[in-house]
Amino acid sequence: MTEQRDADSPSTDSQQLSEPTDKTITQSVDNSWTNQIAGVWNKATTRLTQILPVEQLAQTVVEWFSVSETQVAEILEKIRAELPTTEALVIGKPQAGKSSIVRGLTGVSAEIVGQGFRPHTQHTQRYAYPSNDLPLLIFTDTVGLGDVKQDTQTIIQELIGDLQQETRSARILLLTVKINDFATDTLRQIAQQLRQKYPDIPCLLVVTCLHEVYPNDTVDHPIYPPDYQEVNRAFTAMQQAFAKITDRSVLIDFTLEEDGYTPVFYGLEALRDSLAELLPQAEAQAIYQLLDREESGKQLGNLYRDAARRYILPFAIMSATLAAVPLPFTTMPVLTALQVSMVGLLGKLYGQTLTPSQAGGVVSAIAGGFLAQAIARELIKFIPGIGSAIAASWAAAYTWALGEAACVYFGDLMGGKKPDREKIQLVMQEAFQAAQERFKGIKP
Repeated sequence: MTEQRDADSPSTDSQQLSEPTDKTITQSVDNSWTNQIAGVWNKATTRLTQILPVEQLAQTVVEWFSVSETQVAEILEKIRAELPTTEALVIGKPQAGKSSIVRGLTGVSAEIVGQGFRPHTQHTQRYAYPSNDLPLLIFTDTVGLGDVKQDTQTIIQELIGDLQQETRSARILLLTVKINDFATDTLRQIAQQLRQKYPDIPCLLVVTCLHEVYPNDTVDHPIYPPDYQEVNRAFTAMQQAFAKITDRSVLIDFTLEEDGYTPVFYGLEALRDSLAELLPQAEAQAIYQLLDREESGKQLGNLYRDAARRYILPFAIMSATLAAVPLPFTTMPVLTALQVSMVGLLGKLYGQTLTPSQAGGVVSAIAGGFLAQAIARELIKFIPGIGSAIAASWAAAYTWALGEAACVYFGDLMGGKKPDREKIQLVMQEAFQAAQERFKGIKP
């Protein structure tokens, strides 16, 4: 598959796929229905313009679903400012399990995590999940820590410089150390200076690689927490060494499937709960929702789809949060921009490079008959008390279904086939129904 095909195929196939869908929509949304919508819209416009700082609210309903690249960029910038984002500064030696923590909290594969980290400063790398445009989690990983050739003070100054940057995100320090590594002087030195400079940033000691001190005859993880003498002795020593620096401490052992330990992410719930205790409510709630993998974690025998679901879930959570605004139609362009961003990210996972306009074309093509449903759902916000909650869960389910359908679309392209409109619509319908049940209790 050539690079030119990657860039051009989605746009061309989107047009081919959307033509029958657009015709169907045109037939079903006739003049009478359009007039009814316009009537409600006109009555609401005057009141809404007095309440909301939004430009030119008096647009047609269709225009909400046609967002230009400039508008997408502006909207995504506003969304970033409102997201409950957590910045985790992960400090530890190489092979201490730092990348494993990223895998555990995001669910993505080791390969994707490895490719996702990008140089940030001379001694740090950064990884944003699910994307740089719309991150819910940002991990900053220290590199070169423990190398005698590296200047510790330089590393500290780079970290301090990073923390000096103003941000609305919640921040936390994760000190990561292997349970059998007691050469932690450099780590303590860095942590002490950071805590002195920023005492309000919470610090969690994460002790990893527990299986390395299990009794010799142990073949699997015990019931959590592990009650082995060597584990308890080493953990107590670690807690004492960092007692004046950290706010909490937790035991974890995140391994690879081929290592043979079950569960792979041993202690994940304890890590989640420890983070929740140290983070603000909104950020803690986002982490809890991200780790709800009852559906997204099922093995499908399809590596691409399984990986894609790790990215669809956070976008569904964002959609629910943004759709909770209790005013009709105001979230439509925001959700559209968010979904365009999601589809662009999924396309990249399937080897397709899309511009925002091309991603928007894919959204329009595969959304099909859901447009009328979206409009109807927005109108229910006029009902006091229940409208916003329904809209939030509906937006999450719709975004999830759109992501599932996009996977089918890109899967067809990757296989050299023309996307099958009927198959994609069926997948979206089924995914939407299942997701409605899953997200019915979501709390935006």
